[in-house]
Amino acid sequence: MAMTLGIITTVVTLARLIFKRFFSATEKLTLDDYLIVGALMLHISCTTVNVEGLAGHGLGKDIWTLSPEGLKTFLLYFYVIENHFFLEITLAKLSLLLFYLNVFPDKFIRRLIWGTALFIFLLGVASTFVIIFQCLPVTYFWTQYDGHSTGKCLNIKAFAWCNAALNIATDIWMLGIPLSQIRKLKLHWKKKLVASIMFLTGLFVTVAAILRMQSLVHFADSTNATWDQLVVCFWCTIEVNVGIICTCLPTFRLILLRLFPRVFTVGTARSNTYALSEDRRSGRSSITAKKSHQFSELESTTELDSPHTGA
Repeated sequence: MAMTLGIITTVVTLARLIFKRFFSATEKLTLDDYLIVGALMLHISCTTVNVEGLAGHGLGKDIWTLSPEGLKTFLLYFYVIENHFFLEITLAKLSLLLFYLNVFPDKFIRRLIWGTALFIFLLGVASTFVIIFQCLPVTYFWTQYDGHSTGKCLNIKAFAWCNAALNIATDIWMLGIPLSQIRKLKLHWKKKLVASIMFLTGLFVTVAAILRMQSLVHFADSTNATWDQLVVCFWCTIEVNVGIICTCLPTFRLILLRLFPRVFTVGTARSNTYALSEDRRSGRSSITAKKSHQFSELESTTELDSPHTGA
């Protein structure tokens, strides 16, 4: 499953990057794209470690069937996976928040988005720091069961529950930001429905995070870690892959709009795209072109055509 989802996520992300670089109105990548590139690089590495490392060294097997050296190798790979996971989630969320900045022009909402991005960034840095130094010395994480290594570790299970709860809370918060704005817009109900459905796909990530937290509760009392870790890894894999895919959905919709305009065009998206191309041909001022592009991105991506209230 990890390999299949990894391939799907990679294809969707590459489609996003290729479209924005060569076929979008601006034909360039922006900061949110570079963040998702970082998440994709980590994701490819994580998938490789998951398939070749964890699955090949004890994941899903009874812990007492592993040799001390086998358990040590398993824990080393698991340590790498943990660090990848928190970085991937952080980059994917930051990428989505930067996309919000291109869609919602209201000054208050933009401040709210920047504040949320700062919190996500600090949470990601703190989580990664805790995971890296959860045991002292660091190597004690994967050598603690060899019978002669000494060291100490944090109560990482309590940290995992707390972090999962914060991730769920930020997922819900990040869903609330766009949905609260769509409700206020004077749009045809079909346009509101299209935009709402696109943003609500993020619920899949929240559901995966909740199920991951539930699996952590069960894992806390486990005496067979390599066996019970299978469920935790399953939901972590779902959460990361779906999270990255969801950040690419707005651009993926534009790809479908380009390929099948009669099916996916709603309202005035086609006319605004045409107007943007006319602006570029006629050589209007840079300010006008920038406003036209922002309006076109707003319209084409989410079918929202409310007037701008700020920058």
